[in-house]
Amino acid sequence: MRTPERWQRDGSRLFRFGRRRLDTDTGRIELEYELDGIPLRETFRLPVWQLPPVCAPALEAALDLLHWVAGISYWKAGCPAVIEFSHRRPDRWQALWLKRLYDEGLAEFAWHNGLGRDRLARFPALETSSAPAVECRLPRRTLVPMGGGKDSLVALERLRSLGEQPVTVQVGQAALIGKVARAAGSRHLIIERRVDPGLPVLNARGAYNGHVPITAINAAALIVQALVAGFDRIAFANERSASEATVVDSDGREVNHQFSKSAAFEDMLHDWVRRCITPNLLVFSLLRRDRELAICREFAALRQYHGVFSSCNRNFHLDGARTERWCGRCPKCLFVFLALAPFMSPLALAGIFGANLLDDEALLPGFEELLALDGAKPFECVGEADEARAALATLVASEDWRDTAVVAGLADRLTGLDVPDIEQLCRPGGAHRIPHELLADH
Repeated sequence: MRTPERWQRDGSRLFRFGRRRLDTDTGRIELEYELDGIPLRETFRLPVWQLPPVCAPALEAALDLLHWVAGISYWKAGCPAVIEFSHRRPDRWQALWLKRLYDEGLAEFAWHNGLGRDRLARFPALETSSAPAVECRLPRRTLVPMGGGKDSLVALERLRSLGEQPVTVQVGQAALIGKVARAAGSRHLIIERRVDPGLPVLNARGAYNGHVPITAINAAALIVQALVAGFDRIAFANERSASEATVVDSDGREVNHQFSKSAAFEDMLHDWVRRCITPNLLVFSLLRRDRELAICREFAALRQYHGVFSSCNRNFHLDGARTERWCGRCPKCLFVFLALAPFMSPLALAGIFGANLLDDEALLPGFEELLALDGAKPFECVGEADEARAALATLVASEDWRDTAVVAGLADRLTGLDVPDIEQLCRPGGAHRIPHELLADH
């Protein structure tokens, strides 16, 4: 076998999906891959195991999904033209589904690396269809993925207000998420995830690198956890705003940093679960009808979480946190501050972030990017440009905020723009897969 230290990106030719294993005694999952003869292995460890025997076929199908989706992190290192399967392989429908995930989930990656459509993944397929989904007797319980930010906390409290007692769960070992879960007082599960140590070596050797659809990987792991621990619902907290494209490329193709949080991917995942795994497991986003502004308005009232939550992604790197709660500089920090400002006082918001970011003139260019005046948003998990504009317009009219450096400095940039009313943007709407009984007014 070859080693990562001798690998050359330009010579990458073959990616192979190997075997996958689940140790039912320990909950350890091993996913094997091979890139140009280099063996790679990703592992997960499930915290709870109580799988009913009737769900064994569904579990096999869920492990297939996890194996094939998690492979995206390793295939992208060289983007080889040939993909092979040495164990279980997808049928034609599944191969097309995977192609779409790899294409659209890596659209930002391709954009930044200058890769054309000829470098996109192509999956060989079985001529026969895979085994159909099976009925599973799953108990009526809800699993809520916890990310440490405002969205999952709003989703959690909505469910509680409707009489639900959800269990929270995280994928990965980020310490901040555990702190937030403790503040929430929920039963909390941790799915451990470890990438192969050879991947950083490949990156050092010049591998293609960039954003992957991490929410898709997490969702696949959560489906396995739901089956083995007995949950019939996974309630994500992905908002309506996540479906907006970040930029449109020269070929007219949408590039969405948040593709795996979008309604389009939610529909894809629903189709896979219902067709290949089980019709008895619902996977949906409780916040799908809501934009970021509506979620921020709701979160502003959840004061018990203001001292612990963080939406700054620098807390959630695979090699550990790179800041303490808020870096105060990245697009995510700036957008969350801007979106909360119409619903909070400068003093209260500065207490969360450690400073009034809207009164820091050096941050003016970063806030300006959120307005997408050139048609492109930052490549980050931020809301719609219309939301940023509506929030700024509200602050321009606010005695508390109008004289801060950023608000005063950007007020003129709204001239001539069609800025929606903030109340209009806070109204729920749009397609969703939320169960009817969870659609009570909030």
